[in-house]
Amino acid sequence: MLGEDEAEILFTRRGAVGLVTLNRPRALNALSLAMIRAMHRQLQAWETDDAVTRVVLRGVGGRAFCAGGDVRAIHALARTGRSEEVDAFWHGEYALDAAVKAYPKPIVSLIDGLTMGGGNGISLHGSHRVASEGYRFAMPEVGIGFFPDVGMTYALPRLPHRAGAYLALTGATIGAGDALALGLATHHAPAARFDAIVDSLAEGDSIEAALAAQADVPPPPGSVMAHRALIEACFSERDVTGILARLDAVAAGEAGSSEAAFAADTAALIRTRSPTSLCIAHLQIQRGGAMTFAECIAAETRLAILLMQGHDFFEGVRAALIDKSGAPAWRPATLDAVDAAAIVAAFEGEGGAHASAERMAGRHP
Repeated sequence: MLGEDEAEILFTRRGAVGLVTLNRPRALNALSLAMIRAMHRQLQAWETDDAVTRVVLRGVGGRAFCAGGDVRAIHALARTGRSEEVDAFWHGEYALDAAVKAYPKPIVSLIDGLTMGGGNGISLHGSHRVASEGYRFAMPEVGIGFFPDVGMTYALPRLPHRAGAYLALTGATIGAGDALALGLATHHAPAARFDAIVDSLAEGDSIEAALAAQADVPPPPGSVMAHRALIEACFSERDVTGILARLDAVAAGEAGSSEAAFAADTAALIRTRSPTSLCIAHLQIQRGGAMTFAECIAAETRLAILLMQGHDFFEGVRAALIDKSGAPAWRPATLDAVDAAAIVAAFEGEGGAHASAERMAGRHP
């Protein structure tokens, strides 16, 4: 049995604080199903504990707050036909995200290092997100044949300047400056002051006062805010093909400018992503702004289960994480070959799961 210091996730009562510590530094604190279930149970216990008035989330190691769900483990389970365990992971992860969103007590995430996928699911939907100088946000799922999940169907369309569409379709990484400007982070403090924040919160101090006392001058916004007018114009197009055409036009028409370079780099990055994933992500952005959180989670659950029956997730994980070739062979390989009607049907829950998955993977029955 693992000792406490070896457990993947730790729970501690410190005065008024219920402290959750993600403790898988070698795996960049990626979430296993056991961690997800344990955290959900503990949040339920603290919800009715009057001594706990706020919850704090942290990750150890400094490299990452949480790099997301354990994609390697999901890939291995799905490859060996253990679909019930894969489905249990998605249901468990999304249920935890919904619990964070609905939690009646403040949840303060102290985010140092990389936060991707499931790391954003357990932090972004909470009340306070404190970004350190090392904070890095990304939802890179389109690069592994998946889609921005963990409630991002709800969150990303609500970001200003069409930044959510940019983040969903590129999978780009942004720093604390952009995150603060967009509302992904609510506060900034150096990682060296996180212990002092926990101490103050444990004493029962006002959360805003505790965070303000340790705040530092926020970093300046980065490339997203610098190019927000371009992003808003290009990512307002009706489909991914239109977005790429608009980016190409800027790249060609303003050659030599910083806008042209940004547009060219953005278009090139999008073109490396799974065409199917891009179409799913764009639909999420189009629809999510008018959906409730529960509706978004339901759609994501359907899509996650469906994509486990397709091709691109397995190919994307292979190329990015298994043999690291960096050269996935997407199927279908082009945007115009993607069955948009099948994606809409899957998103809305219409039709059979197997038929939708076959169509989305370009293997028409």
